[in-house]
Amino acid sequence: MSTETPLELKKTINLPKTGFSQKANLAQSEPARLRKWAEMGLYEMIGRAREGAPKFILHDGPPYANADIHIGTALNKIVKDFIIKSRTMMGHDAPYVPGYDCHGLPIELYVEKKLGEKKAQMPATSIRRACREHAAESLKRQTRDFQRLGVLGEWNDPYLTMSNTYEAETARLFGRFVERGYVYKGARPVYWCIRDQTALAEAEVEYHQHKSPSVYVKFPLASDPSLIDPALAGRKVFFLIWTTTPWTLPANLGIAVHPDFEYAAIE
Repeated sequence: MSTETPLELKKTINLPKTGFSQKANLAQSEPARLRKWAEMGLYEMIGRAREGAPKFILHDGPPYANADIHIGTALNKIVKDFIIKSRTMMGHDAPYVPGYDCHGLPIELYVEKKLGEKKAQMPATSIRRACREHAAESLKRQTRDFQRLGVLGEWNDPYLTMSNTYEAETARLFGRFVERGYVYKGARPVYWCIRDQTALAEAEVEYHQHKSPSVYVKFPLASDPSLIDPALAGRKVFFLIWTTTPWTLPANLGIAVHPDFEYAAIE
């Protein structure tokens, strides 16, 4: 029996060597990296490095603090994080203050489902308190998940629409609008929920699927066509339009043309 050590062929080939792990091990490496960023104060370090640089401010339209994040809220935050970090790399001082919308129908619906029949016997103050507690718990979970996605920002001091400071500042600014005469009482149509007796945002309205007819319509030219081109003198000239709302045609009095576009006269 041979006692020779088997030849390891890989040792006979001059291959490049790397210190990088051959496996990503994301379940372990990502939390470790995020923990390191937090311990070293990476966001604060970036801010100090950009002191005095031109400011870039992104006003964060806040998500509802009603549930865990979903693909829409995640995409929104990730894209904003791209913008902030790219501006920072371009030399701007780009702080990011995240926020949460702690009022509104989405939060009320979650609490209503949780309370069930008890809601009918509860005073309004208790229902509001339950909504506030639900929003506080939801924003904690959302903050955890946004940080898990690697989004940097002032997560220890986000703006909350239910905070006393925020509400007081909102009332103060509204008072200034009143003093300057910008506020008046009028009427306008709003989407209204019959069941919940509250106004709805456009994003909360669901539309039924509907097929619209598509039509082409000739509009006769009311003025002298020779003013457009002498070759059109004495001719009947029409403008051709396309619409998916033919029901509006009886009310149409004119069409719009762009002064910088080129139009073709076709016979």
